[in-house]
Amino acid sequence: MSAGFFSRFTRPKPHIVENPPPPSITHGAGMNVPEYKNKPYFIVGSVEMGNTTTKCILTGVSLDTGMSYVINKTVSMSRDIRPPKPGEAIFGATLDGTELTREAVTELVRDTLLKCHRDAHLDIKNELDFVVRSTGVVAEMDSPDQVGDFVISLANGCLVAGVPPRKMTPPMSKENQAPKLQPYSFADKVVFVGAVAGVIPPVGSTGVEMVANEMEGELAMAGIKEGAKWTPVDFRNPCVTIDFGTTLDGRITSDVAPDAENPFAKTVGNFCGLAGAIPDAIVRGTGLVHQRTGTALDVFGEHSITGGLFSRSNRRIVDELVDRCHEHIDIRIVPPERNRFGRVPVNARVAYESGVAMIGCDCGENSSDLPKLVEIGAEIHKNHSLATLNEVVDRVCTRMALRLIDVAVEQGLVLKNSSIGFTGRAAISGRKPEYILEGITERNLFYKPNDHVVFVDDGLARGAALMGRCMNSLGKPKNPIGGVRGGPCIMSRRIKIGK
Repeated sequence: MSAGFFSRFTRPKPHIVENPPPPSITHGAGMNVPEYKNKPYFIVGSVEMGNTTTKCILTGVSLDTGMSYVINKTVSMSRDIRPPKPGEAIFGATLDGTELTREAVTELVRDTLLKCHRDAHLDIKNELDFVVRSTGVVAEMDSPDQVGDFVISLANGCLVAGVPPRKMTPPMSKENQAPKLQPYSFADKVVFVGAVAGVIPPVGSTGVEMVANEMEGELAMAGIKEGAKWTPVDFRNPCVTIDFGTTLDGRITSDVAPDAENPFAKTVGNFCGLAGAIPDAIVRGTGLVHQRTGTALDVFGEHSITGGLFSRSNRRIVDELVDRCHEHIDIRIVPPERNRFGRVPVNARVAYESGVAMIGCDCGENSSDLPKLVEIGAEIHKNHSLATLNEVVDRVCTRMALRLIDVAVEQGLVLKNSSIGFTGRAAISGRKPEYILEGITERNLFYKPNDHVVFVDDGLARGAALMGRCMNSLGKPKNPIGGVRGGPCIMSRRIKIGK
């Protein structure tokens, strides 16, 4: 047999970070109490309404170790939000056309937040330390007013659920923090300047955001950095972070000299456009899911799998189908004249003038060719098996991820000491991690590719926990997330700047 046959069993497995359970403390026979009930933990609620799912994820960060655990997760489908009532103003819609009102969003956020805390036996007012809200639905918004309505709805949902306003904004001083946090806080030594995970967010020459779902990209980057702490990968700057939710977001950060006076990396690249919406379109063609609101998640789930074989005869068919899909998928630097790419509002001219590479993924122009993918999905379902459909979806998403990386490489943004991280269902489910790592290895970007690549579940929620820590100056110098790969913690330089 050929060496290639055995290589598929011996090649390195991708680093896939799923949610480890929080540690427990044993009190006598059969009496286990979660560690976060007795030891100092920073508990953060991440409330996110996306185009496909609405989640509340409670994350507990051990203040002794700096490691983060998912305490509980409540997930609902955004398409199940209640319809508008008479007299309510519709201010927007999700990518699949589900209409939204301020009141309906507020109620959905409230109910999700309450259920998550109730199931975890946690008290919102007394045990929750911080809440971060985010949304990817702004991709379908037309104006800043609509985005404002959405942000207000998310905040109102948290307030109605009982979250105190002070747990949604950075503290003014160390004295304003909860007593349990103060021994671990550096708020009296450093100033929060807006940098999360050691990265300054991009701001154009006009002071406006370059892409509508900017905050999601920031949270995904932070969450991948945090998740990588569970792997051997030193995932610090410079890095490429990509979130493959329904819509695409993410960031590319710069390298920083170890002795630079300013220790923060800059954002030199942004990702935007469509991601999971593309495999969703393929699956909708099969008739196995709702024609308008169905997703690949409904058929294949969100968990990753490794190993197994796929027949060579079918591989030729799969490759042909993947090629046909990618004829409609447009991945490139967003042209300066575009104000939308993949239906996501962008300010491409500001990005161009600011020297930030905006890498977009579209299907046709502003998703005009998604019906073509629906047709291909119908053909697959008619002529082939569900296994073939699954393989096509995994290979289509893999090639999307690798094409995004290729554009970043062409722009000179992937360095020898860069790390590449993925989160989101369209990159970490099925065999996509295995295939993506295989493609990065073939590109010879790194000496040991598996030491530079991670796949992280729930990147947004992890990022929310890390953002909460940054806002409260709860750093961990012995286990740093800021700084550069292989370098020391940047806390001392931050303190020096503060003085």
